[in-house]
Amino acid sequence: MPSLERARAARLIDAVWRVGLRVGFRLARVWWHIRRPHHEGALVAIYVGQALLLLKPSYRSGWGLPGGSIEPGETPDAAAQREMKEEIGLPPHPLLPKGSVSGVWDGRVDRVHFFELHLDSLPELMLDNREIVVARLASPEELGSIALTGAVAAYLGRDRGA
Repeated sequence: MPSLERARAARLIDAVWRVGLRVGFRLARVWWHIRRPHHEGALVAIYVGQALLLLKPSYRSGWGLPGGSIEPGETPDAAAQREMKEEIGLPPHPLLPKGSVSGVWDGRVDRVHFFELHLDSLPELMLDNREIVVARLASPEELGSIALTGAVAAYLGRDRGA
């Protein structure tokens, strides 16, 4: 298959994945609002200087941080490391634990463990263009005007949900 056709096929497959993620997430949110399940996750605030790395998932309106669910038997640190690798292609780094917060976001009773990583420069990120479609650095001044997920807002000390 010529490379142009492969590129088109890859874009189509990515688009189908994004649609599936959007539909699946909306259905999951309905289910979570009905069942109110308990969930535990880990997020990593990656700073380059004063700027914070934000990720735009294909299925959410708000910007988030690298991270996700903690799998059974997994520590919060291991989950954070795994999610950084899966979402942005970042290999393991020493993470600074920054506490946890509990809240109800997207209909789930959530406990989120936060970690920080401070880098001198932003490495090349490898986004899958399915779950994560955009990454950007946001200055502290910009953060007040960006729509964030509820957990990220809680981490930054803003009391709001997404």
